[in-house]
Amino acid sequence: MATEEKTGERTTLDDVMEDIRRELVLRVAKADRDEHREIYDALENE
Repeated sequence: MATEEKTGERTTLDDVMEDIRRELVLRVAKADRDEHREIYDALENE
């Protein structure tokens, strides 16, 4: 994973990139849950 320098000032681009990263994480997590639904269901009912 790339490292980020902390400059102290947030830009509009920083905010947009953070939103994009968050959306990607949510989509990957949803796809994983959908793909492995039976495992998640079994763990939930345990």
